[in-house]
Amino acid sequence: MVDNKSSNYSDRREYPINSNNNFASEEDYHQDQGVIKEQDRLLPIANVGRIMKQILPPNAKVSKEAKETMQECVSEFISFVTGEASDRCHKEKRKTVNGDDICWALGSLGFDDYAKPLKRYLIRYRELEGERSSANNLNKGSGNHDEEDHQKDEASRENTTGTPFKFSFLEDKW
Repeated sequence: MVDNKSSNYSDRREYPINSNNNFASEEDYHQDQGVIKEQDRLLPIANVGRIMKQILPPNAKVSKEAKETMQECVSEFISFVTGEASDRCHKEKRKTVNGDDICWALGSLGFDDYAKPLKRYLIRYRELEGERSSANNLNKGSGNHDEEDHQKDEASRENTTGTPFKFSFLEDKW
């Protein structure tokens, strides 16, 4: 936490000298030491609060403490699952973690109730992306892409920019 009080000489911290014989910034020093800033480690609290409110009745309130607690929990959960997926990729000598790796990690960590619906979501998402890509390729190749077609494409994109279908653990089971 940063203190906004004016600092005197005794409070001044010195950091290792960089190649230009200047002191590196505190931020550079912490990056070299592997320290991650809190704002980079946690999901934005506004997003967490918005997600929490979606499941609650319209007149319900969520305290700041509840949002902060949930923010810590979901950020830690994401790091935990991603770390497991990353370890798998490292063992397989791959650099990119994909959706299949996340589903595998959830299952291997004992979150089968989440892994199965997420896998179905991922399959459906890929199907829709493939359909969208095919439709775009057909329009580009036909040569008849006039203003009316362009407007239809724009309207279609606006309707599918968000999640194209509902993703819920509470609905259908395997």
